[in-house]
Amino acid sequence: MPLSLYNSLTRRKDVFEPLVAGQVRTYTCGPTVYQRPHVGNYRTFLFADFLRRVLERRGYAVNQVMNVTDVGHFTADDEDRGEDKLEREARQSGKDPWQISREITAVFESDMKRLRARPPAVRPRATDHIPEMLEMVKGLVASGHAYRAGEGGRNVYFAVDRFPGYGKLSGNRLEALEAGARVEVNPEKKNAADFALWKSDPRHVMKWPSEFGEHGFPGWHIECSAMARRYLGDTLDIHTGGEDLLFPHHECEIAQSEATTGKPFARFWLHTKFLSVEGGKMSKSLGNVWSLDDVVSWGFQPRHLRFLLQRVPYRAPMSFSRGALEDAKGAIERLEVFAAELRGAVDGPKIDGLEDRIARAKAEFDAGLDDDLNAAAASAAVFELVSHVRAKVAPGSPMKLPRKQADALLAALEDFDSVFDVLHAEELGDDAKREIDALVAERQAARARKDFARADAIRGELTKKGIVVEDVAGGARWRRG
Repeated sequence: MPLSLYNSLTRRKDVFEPLVAGQVRTYTCGPTVYQRPHVGNYRTFLFADFLRRVLERRGYAVNQVMNVTDVGHFTADDEDRGEDKLEREARQSGKDPWQISREITAVFESDMKRLRARPPAVRPRATDHIPEMLEMVKGLVASGHAYRAGEGGRNVYFAVDRFPGYGKLSGNRLEALEAGARVEVNPEKKNAADFALWKSDPRHVMKWPSEFGEHGFPGWHIECSAMARRYLGDTLDIHTGGEDLLFPHHECEIAQSEATTGKPFARFWLHTKFLSVEGGKMSKSLGNVWSLDDVVSWGFQPRHLRFLLQRVPYRAPMSFSRGALEDAKGAIERLEVFAAELRGAVDGPKIDGLEDRIARAKAEFDAGLDDDLNAAAASAAVFELVSHVRAKVAPGSPMKLPRKQADALLAALEDFDSVFDVLHAEELGDDAKREIDALVAERQAARARKDFARADAIRGELTKKGIVVEDVAGGARWRRG
């Protein structure tokens, strides 16, 4: 069955075939490193990892690029009136913007590793690619697609009326944008919809000299075009990002890239839907902008968040909550308990037709992924297989079925997990194990002297570490949650 993906450019599901047989070039708009990414951001970033794993499972060699925006991302849709987010954060915190970008980039990379995302082939930083951006800007001015404005021609704008295809991704037509423009329009612009390619401001800390002046810095949109072209060539197979980037960012990427090369910029555009919190908006004022560390402090592991963010189809709205995390955690535990029982299975009666049922589950899993990466359908195939086996095996410990069938089921689980990557809790070191043993022993002693408040407090401490304590006859035992 062919892989079909919903293409924002065509507004339909299209059968995916790469430009070069066997090779896929993907680009994802990465983080703006002025503040730590939150769980909503990670839905988009983990989707890029999910897409890559699906493509690699189909045998493609994937060249994945995810950038880091460490300059030029503005606080308003109208970047001429907005402020660079990194510069604003530096001004408010009193830190150097270069220092902030380095610190947040390091945290982002650590978070992605904890979330088991495979590192991209390249993670370019905007500040390392100023020459490529200036080359594009100068080329667009020379071709008449951009113009200089302001004192000494120090600012450069893309002239959207010189690119007939402007609006083909978002559906926003130039006439409508002009009609809807605010009364107060930047007087430097020839058209209200024109966007900045290069700006100049002597107050800007992050700035570079060029033929446009001594205090220049890039507009937000030009960065991705320059970096994508540098590492993936003139035409990408797939470009991904959050739905909030579709307009104006991705629309502007298309305009400036295709005006530069005369070739299609990206053949497929995939956009993830927003993530809400408890069914509502995520905002600082509401105190619900959660980070990965917040999730871990609640007693969950990064893989629990990974599964939660991946199991809902990327084009479907999603609500984040602790209850949803509990559900994701419980689903993973169900699979891990099943896998542990299979590894310890002893010889028993054969399950008739199991091989065919495993093949059916695999076909349903593949069909779900092939249908626009429907993670819900794919994961349902896994849990339906587990339910089928449990209904066939007599209850008891250990599980009883032929070793060959147990191994076939384990292999199927491993194949499924090659995409989701949520099984197998990270191994604890010896020091961590000794610390947990000591806490469990202290809890048992507290229970023995009827100090239940202390016992509950220790259990809570262990829960935050991702440890589940189970009281059994003669004592207690623990396991990773």
